[in-house]
Amino acid sequence: MSFSLPSRAPSGPRRRTLLAGAAGLGLLVGCSSGGEGSDAAGGSPSTAEKARAGAARDSEALVERYDAVLAAHPDLAGLLTPLRAEAVRHAEAFGGGKRATKPSASPSPSQSRSQSPSASASASASPDPVPAEPQAALAELAAAERKLADRRGKALLEVPGELARLMASVAAAGAGHAYMLTEGAK
Repeated sequence: MSFSLPSRAPSGPRRRTLLAGAAGLGLLVGCSSGGEGSDAAGGSPSTAEKARAGAARDSEALVERYDAVLAAHPDLAGLLTPLRAEAVRHAEAFGGGKRATKPSASPSPSQSRSQSPSASASASASPDPVPAEPQAALAELAAAERKLADRRGKALLEVPGELARLMASVAAAGAGHAYMLTEGAK
């Protein structure tokens, strides 16, 4: 005699399906915060606003430095124009970029130098003149990108969620720019 169990079709979703769905929903909610206001533990809104404004100024100063190098070395436009465009997008992402959205019609190096100090104590834009040697200019620009990326990497620990993610992304892009500039200088 064979023993067969009565077949019973489940009337609803299985327990595994419910558990997997709940875990997925938990991950989804955990990954998408409501914005900076819900991440108040990372810093007060005034701290976040200051960090965002500073990051925008730093990106604008970097754009000005790209402009100065492009004015001094127009033959580097193929390499520098896309990187400059990304620096403009970074400034805009931080709420800035109003001053430096379009490349200037080849500003003189003296104009670029006079604009750089107005970008406050930003270490990314140097008040020094652009080096006459293209490789040296690229190396200087790479150093500015690297220094700014490092500073943003450290600063992202002190800002709330969305801004920290933006800073991390822009810092990674800056590190990539530094690498490309370093390779372009070879």
